[in-house]
Amino acid sequence: MADVKKIAEELVSLTVKDVQELAKILKDEYGIEPAAAPVVVAGPAAESAVAEQSAFDVVLISPGQAKLQMVKVVKEITGLGLKEAKELVDAAPKAIKEKVSKAEAEQLKAQLEEAGGEVELK
Repeated sequence: MADVKKIAEELVSLTVKDVQELAKILKDEYGIEPAAAPVVVAGPAAESAVAEQSAFDVVLISPGQAKLQMVKVVKEITGLGLKEAKELVDAAPKAIKEKVSKAEAEQLKAQLEEAGGEVELK
């Protein structure tokens, strides 16, 4: 009798190419339509693709009504001069800061929204 646990371990470690080849063999040689094959392929691939995002871009979508306040906040956040901060606000939607941690991105988003802006994290 076959060791079922060993077979299961081998199936789990198959690559997408291996799964496709196995499906073809099961169909051609044994007449078995492997309905579970797409699920097996999607399982491990989906898990690896859904890795936690670690770097975020803080994007100003709209400066809102209090544009002057928004320019001041952007100037403070970015360290830019007044002219550059105004140009950045005027260019919305535009990334204010890129590749920041989740905590920093949330904090910056709160500051910008408090000033009246519409902000998105990407």
